[in-house]
Amino acid sequence: MWDWAIWGTLILSAVAGTGAVALLVMRGGEAWRRFRSTRRGVVDALGELAAKAEATEERAAAAGDTAELQESLARLRVSLARLAVLREALDEAQETFGRVTAFVPHK
Repeated sequence: MWDWAIWGTLILSAVAGTGAVALLVMRGGEAWRRFRSTRRGVVDALGELAAKAEATEERAAAAGDTAELQESLARLRVSLARLAVLREALDEAQETFGRVTAFVPHK
């Protein structure tokens, strides 16, 4: 009497299991394709990065011997020294101004 229900359930389970396996295979294949393309992209990007690093190294080596670079470094050192003096002066002014404003009433 219940044979049709049991066989129907078994057939439905088999169809659902087959569908699940098919979906698993499809998703696995898609994940593998994405992995390969990502790996290729990473390898290509690393190759580009290495080429750019070599080009930068060559430019830096060529630029390291120029007189213009030495002049620029000298100007930079002078500017940094001026900046340090100006920062000290600003700190002193803020400290003094902070003491004065401590006594000024606020609204």
